Amino acid sequence: MSIILQTPLTGNAAWRGEDMAGDTSWIHHLSADSIRALDAALAHVKSLGLSFPKFEQEHFPLPEALRAELARQADALENGRGFVVLRGLPVERYSDEDINILYYGVGLHLGQPVRQNPRGDLLGLVMNVGDKSQKTTRVYETNNYLPYHTDPSDVVGLLCVRKAKEGGLSSLVSVGAVYNEILRTHPELLGLYYRQWYCAHLCEQGTEPGLTPIFSYHQGKLTCRYLRQYFELGHEMKSLPLTPVEVQALDVFDQAMYTPGLRLDMMLEPGDMQFANNYSVLHSRNGFEDHDDPALRRKLLRLWLKMPNARELAPEFPGRNGFPEQVAAAA
Repeated sequence: MSIILQTPLTGNAAWRGEDMAGDTSWIHHLSADSIRALDAALAHVKSLGLSFPKFEQEHFPLPEALRAELARQADALENGRGFVVLRGLPVERYSDEDINILYYGVGLHLGQPVRQNPRGDLLGLVMNVGDKSQKTTRVYETNNYLPYHTDPSDVVGLLCVRKAKEGGLSSLVSVGAVYNEILRTHPELLGLYYRQWYCAHLCEQGTEPGLTPIFSYHQGKLTCRYLRQYFELGHEMKSLPLTPVEVQALDVFDQAMYTPGLRLDMMLEPGDMQFANNYSVLHSRNGFEDHDDPALRRKLLRLWLKMPNARELAPEFPGRNGFPEQVAAAA
């Protein structure tokens, strides 16, 4: 059962961006040996006549040294700062299909890729291709600012294939640092974040919004689920408008997220693979200006991963790793 943490969170997970100036220990540069190993795994998949996503980890074999490195990164995601960047995949060498195989193959060695929508997509295309005039268009399909949030999976990964003409900066914030800021400024509101909220993001097709707390502290780990618009929409769908104090709690959460000094900004370069723990890190992206030529426009690929070393969640904090198979099959 979750309890209310009433003391500041300490340790690696409660990092502040301002304290990491000059610290690049979260960046792992892929060695020449690692890239050769990935090339060999790609060739092996193709030699078997397989293609994305119809292959398993065993079809994308990696040497012990690289598997051990990926295991260390997986441990850092759960027990360290909660984010890593693998840098140096030479994406310019590969076709789109080869990039899909390589990224999916790396994902299979970290965890299990899960479905990102009712269609059952295992790689999401993060690109400015959406119609902003349509309410159903997701923000990641535009060039608009993307507010800080968590995704419904243990880990989210982004592979940069191409940068924007200008902008598109990736930004991360530690959940622990946000929590400490709320504890410092508005401790009287803490209990509200542990209560159950209706969240539209937990909907299945044709079902009601699911219930979830925003914060959970269980077995020594602080866990978070947050995207404000989905809490607002969930309560709207249930015809249960948020009360003034609940609105205040969300306002305070947002203010804490944007506290100067908390965020860590990074420009993902082509070939960068960023992975972040959705329970301990909030992620965002600023707006960007794209190239006129569609072939040059900003392109990222997204993975949602179910991790074998993921924390145990409190009973009142429902686990969610993508869209269920039966929903995808029925779509």
